[in-house]
Amino acid sequence: MPLITRRAFVASSTSGAATLVLSSAATAKPASAKVVLALIGAGGRGVGVALDFASRKDAEVACVCDLHEERLARAVKAIATRQGKAPKTLKEMRRVFDDKAIDAVIIATPDHWHAPASILACQAGKDVYVEKPPSHNIWEGRKMVQAARKYDRVVQVGTQNRSSPYNLAARDYIKSGKLGEIHLVKVFNLKSGSPFRLGANDKPPTGFDWEAWLGPAPSRPHNARLFQGGWHQFWTYSGGDLADDGIHQIDLAMMLLGDPGLPRAVHCSAGRFAHKDDGEVPDTQVITYEFPKLLLTFELTGWPPYMDKIAGDIRTGSEFPFWPQCATRIELYGSQGLMYIGPHGGGWQVFGRAKRQSRPGELIEQLHGRPGDAPHEQDFIDCIKSRKRANADVEIGHRSASLVHLGNIAHRTGNQRLEFDAKSETFVASDVANRLLRRHNQTKYSVADEV
Repeated sequence: MPLITRRAFVASSTSGAATLVLSSAATAKPASAKVVLALIGAGGRGVGVALDFASRKDAEVACVCDLHEERLARAVKAIATRQGKAPKTLKEMRRVFDDKAIDAVIIATPDHWHAPASILACQAGKDVYVEKPPSHNIWEGRKMVQAARKYDRVVQVGTQNRSSPYNLAARDYIKSGKLGEIHLVKVFNLKSGSPFRLGANDKPPTGFDWEAWLGPAPSRPHNARLFQGGWHQFWTYSGGDLADDGIHQIDLAMMLLGDPGLPRAVHCSAGRFAHKDDGEVPDTQVITYEFPKLLLTFELTGWPPYMDKIAGDIRTGSEFPFWPQCATRIELYGSQGLMYIGPHGGGWQVFGRAKRQSRPGELIEQLHGRPGDAPHEQDFIDCIKSRKRANADVEIGHRSASLVHLGNIAHRTGNQRLEFDAKSETFVASDVANRLLRRHNQTKYSVADEV
């Protein structure tokens, strides 16, 4: 696989014009200086993050980059209203990377572009806030880490639970030993859902570069439904809701456990059982990750209507979720207590043994939570100025994303148990599984072996 070096990307995008690889020296930015940001990918989540930064006095969103003109226009209007100054617009991300006034980029493209765009940003001397999951596959995730280290860039992954004070307090509670020894952790992403229909292929809008949207993915005809979020349903672009939402719970569980690294084995049973439709990714999935003296399970659904994510008034109020029907919860089974914890402001509670059998357990400790977006974005700004590594540094994000990829590979190779060598990041004695560690098609946007 050749391709995405900074030189190759710029040359292919400018009709062969010779351009040198950029590598800006990583120097600390004065504390009083305003951080200048560009948004790459103006979908709902990207605009939401950009609006958060646009609300800050120490940051400015100076540019929005997207291939789609209508999304560009909506994003510019929203950001201009928030910060009182309209950002400029660009369709080609290479022009963002060439702009020396830009300090950092927010990457909120579809998942298959996260790693290539992050690597190019690092090569151009930009710091990066990349939405989750940081990578489409394990190999590209490792290349992201290599690029961040080689070019000395701050790369913050958008797993904001790592910056929430209540989650940090839960981690400290577990580290203190109050929960006892933990040998079982259950992670849940049990959401509702409906069948997915792709519909017929069609023509791209005027001025929309479909080849660029596909990027490192294989060529295929344009399909508006695919562009409008349908890409979540296909392996070529995504890892399903395990990658889209489940990674938040997986990453939080890893943090609570002290980031134990990658598992020595993974087993998955999954399928598309409820929906007979056009989607590829599972709508029912159970994964077991084997760590030394610890089993971590992950359960996913995309159909039961009685499971709910944590409501906004719970995230900002003084109640806790009803844990049995909380779609996005984590259960940590310690020898001294059971901890329930919810992401994005769900709070946590610890229960001990019930005084009477089959009654609620004794409430030992609890703490309400608040969403972690603001402190996570604050951490990114602080790290740009101090040059310290972020709370969700790319290496941390890569390990959590690797758990996503491991579970999906175990499913895609026949719902089997696979042994994994964490040092080499390869499967033991499984050529079929190892082939799924990276892409094997080639486009001018493919990530190169040498970043």
